[in-house]
Amino acid sequence: MKNSLSLTVLFLTFIHLHSQNTYVFFGSFNRDKTTEGLYVYKLDPNKGKLSKVTSLKGILNPSFLTLSPNGRYIFACTESKIPNAGSVSSFKFNPENETLTFINSQKSGGENPVYVTVHKNGKWLVNANYTEGSVSVYPLAEDGTIHPYVQNFQFSEGSINKGRQDRSHVHAAVFSPDFKQLFLPDLGADKIRSYMFDTDKAEPLQPAEQPYIQSPLGSGPRHFTFHPNGKFAYGINELSGTINAYRYDNSDMESIQIINTHTDRYKEDFESSDIHISPDGKFLYASNRGYENDIAIFSIYEDGTLKNIGYQTTFGKQLRVFDMDETGKFLIVTNAATGNVFVFRRNHETGLLKKVGGKTKIDGVSSVKIRKY
Repeated sequence: MKNSLSLTVLFLTFIHLHSQNTYVFFGSFNRDKTTEGLYVYKLDPNKGKLSKVTSLKGILNPSFLTLSPNGRYIFACTESKIPNAGSVSSFKFNPENETLTFINSQKSGGENPVYVTVHKNGKWLVNANYTEGSVSVYPLAEDGTIHPYVQNFQFSEGSINKGRQDRSHVHAAVFSPDFKQLFLPDLGADKIRSYMFDTDKAEPLQPAEQPYIQSPLGSGPRHFTFHPNGKFAYGINELSGTINAYRYDNSDMESIQIINTHTDRYKEDFESSDIHISPDGKFLYASNRGYENDIAIFSIYEDGTLKNIGYQTTFGKQLRVFDMDETGKFLIVTNAATGNVFVFRRNHETGLLKKVGGKTKIDGVSSVKIRKY
């Protein structure tokens, strides 16, 4: 009887493990609604190989993606880099029959939407618009429908780099670990703007006691992330090719380090872009575009400071966004200019990366999200 029970448990465990699938979602600058813009692939958990599942036409430039907390819905910045245009769109993904369907779109409240994020309760969507520097907040329905925005804040001031910082350029919207605060890296103003987020209010964005964190002039903050322990935060600066490390405590932010993302071979024209931390909190990864086209790898000390331990080429050009799976086993890069995707296996001990699974061609690929179902 005991042996029979053990065999049953093993069998059910086997079925559970092998019934789970890891899907990878890609957005792109497709430039044409008649061509594919949104893609779904399946990731082989052993070999790291990607195989196409489905794709969607009829949408324009879904340049950045995020998923709902339950994974049922995909939200995208659409009509990006289109003059006097911009929208956010929602889609339903059904992992049972592997289908992807369009739900609806809303105006982004600004030109060139570049970042979307969802509150953990699944009831709010936040979008950052780059060109004129603004943020919009939308209520979400249970079926994934996006309602018109209830808040839209426009910013204007720029900074010292007249070519890139003529005015505000909000490049991301990132919730704090407790989802009670929202941070907006503003490349144009050299600020990380800060708001409280009250989900019980009809207009959840509320003034914060510390309205912004000042970045070094000319640095151009782009993306932002928190350490899994919630005690540290890290911002990547596009124009200076640096990372700002911060100590974070109950909405207070204090800078503790500034470190280069680039190698000593490059002195100017930096295009640093995305930043992520491994699930175990031991390593930080930051992407460099432009001349380098690589990922800088850092180990994270207990006090939150960083040490560079290496670089990994991305085998393409213009890596805008990359992502890691929830186990930290794989890291996937999207090279927009060369239209190719590569999967890397991550060494949990050293933090270093090794390319696996071959090359996947996706024209204009610009964003990636990984999710296990």
